[in-house]
Amino acid sequence: MTTVLVIGGAAPRESGFVRDICERAMDQFLARGATVILTDTKKNLAAAPELVARAADSYELDFADADACRDWATEFARHTPVDAVVGFREYAAVSVAEAAAALGLPGNPPEAVRRVRTKDECREFLRRHGLRQPELALCASEDEAVAFLATHGPDVVVKPRRGSSSEGVRQVSDPAAMAAAFRDAVDAEGLVLVEEFVHGTEYSVEGIFEAGAPHVLAVTRKHLAPGGFVEIGHAMPAPLPDTVEAEVRDTVIRALGVLGLRRGHFHVECWVTDSGVVLGEVHGRQAGDWLHAMLEWIHPGLELYGRWLDDLLGVPAATPLPLRPSRGAAVRFLTPPVGVVRTVHGWAELSAHPSLLAASCVLSPGSAVRPVSSNLDRHGAVVVGTEDTASAESLAARLLAGLRITVAD
Repeated sequence: MTTVLVIGGAAPRESGFVRDICERAMDQFLARGATVILTDTKKNLAAAPELVARAADSYELDFADADACRDWATEFARHTPVDAVVGFREYAAVSVAEAAAALGLPGNPPEAVRRVRTKDECREFLRRHGLRQPELALCASEDEAVAFLATHGPDVVVKPRRGSSSEGVRQVSDPAAMAAAFRDAVDAEGLVLVEEFVHGTEYSVEGIFEAGAPHVLAVTRKHLAPGGFVEIGHAMPAPLPDTVEAEVRDTVIRALGVLGLRRGHFHVECWVTDSGVVLGEVHGRQAGDWLHAMLEWIHPGLELYGRWLDDLLGVPAATPLPLRPSRGAAVRFLTPPVGVVRTVHGWAELSAHPSLLAASCVLSPGSAVRPVSSNLDRHGAVVVGTEDTASAESLAARLLAGLRITVAD
């Protein structure tokens, strides 16, 4: 029997798409007859008793501590053979790679995953291999960041080297605002990444590796909050001219090959600019924001996690990966005005719509609505699947407009 070790595979229900990923993976692994060994933090395991009950066993383990995960997996495998190691979180990627390598199992090379996780190293590596990247500087002081702004302005992007979910990411044009942006982005080494602001339309590319080769499943159109980087919606597949989509796909596939990734899922961000495709951040995992559910909708019958496990085990695929999406999907996030919630109306009607793939709202009377400064500040989502992208976007916007949330200052 196949034993699959899942690093960071539990999550509370209120985590939304993270919990959905964990559940889908569990379903697809068990449907293949796998024995699932579930690991996560004590808090996450306690918040997911249903997932723990379905696993053959569960253990407390910090998925973000790569050394601890590698050592634990090595010790565990001394008495229980392990056939595959997987994980779904950004901060678990290095741990999964290290554990798989220590056990001699298929996975992404740890050095490649570490490079991808460190944004400035990834960008410079891609630049050396001829791929367009924004100019950047790794700054150890606010003065260095202001000097970069003076040279590469009028706008720059200030961000953490290894962050996610747009936490600590700020667009800065005024030198007087640099101190606060620097403080929000600085890491334990006292460093901040400052990048040239790229003018273009932003997309992401979703896909999976099979037999070591990347396969693009969709190009996704992003919708960003005005004047910021918080993602308030996505549409899949993106409405792009064939020539532009081909350039996006080819650029991403080339980048993945250069970086040395070869297993699991990928999520790569990019801009389409007047001078061509400029690559953004690269992730050796599936996308967040419910894009995993949207991918399985637009490709009927696709199992993202079961397909990944099959590839790690060398099990021949029963069907080829799809070439093009056959349906459309969209997600919109709840970002009501700042204040204290007084009323929430329309949720029952919204949640009963037959085209809904998922929906969540964490607000109720008395909830405090904070300013949206990162993806973690959004207050729910509406995810729909229809026959094409245009109708999915229209429906998601209409359903969200029907949700009436009143707030008081």
